[in-house]
Amino acid sequence: MNLGLSDLLKSNFNNVNPLERPLINIENIPNSNWIAGFVIGEGNFDIRIAQQSSNKIGYRVQLRFRISQHERDLKLMESLIKYLGCGKIYKYTNQSAIVLTIFKFSDIYNVIIPFFKKNPLLGVKQLDYLDWCQVAKLINEGYHLTLEGFNFIRKIKLGMNTGRKFNNT
Repeated sequence: MNLGLSDLLKSNFNNVNPLERPLINIENIPNSNWIAGFVIGEGNFDIRIAQQSSNKIGYRVQLRFRISQHERDLKLMESLIKYLGCGKIYKYTNQSAIVLTIFKFSDIYNVIIPFFKKNPLLGVKQLDYLDWCQVAKLINEGYHLTLEGFNFIRKIKLGMNTGRKFNNT
């Protein structure tokens, strides 16, 4: 939704006039629980794995915390950075969306993880966060630099976010 409606969706509903979403013009974040609730709906904890020839196993593992919003909500994103004390805002190419991204490991380990330990998330987002924290611990211990550790992290990554499976019992 934050990226806008697809052309296919617009063409199938061409008689519908969409309402403008209200601008979220927050100068000050109300409290830490507000951020936790906002992240449940809009945030993402992910693990990026990329080839890197300088690494002895040939891959690099990077944790990322991201929040995407429409570019009109820039002030909100800036307020989040101010509140958390870390992060950068990037603009999606050819889209009207921006993303607050935190990938610096020291910021993740010293700011983001403690923040959500103190302000727990709810639902499936908490499960993704806990898996992400497990990988952060492995990275902090250097386990990601071993083939065994790397493979374990890949397994965790595959079970996060859209890869998460639930038992219907």
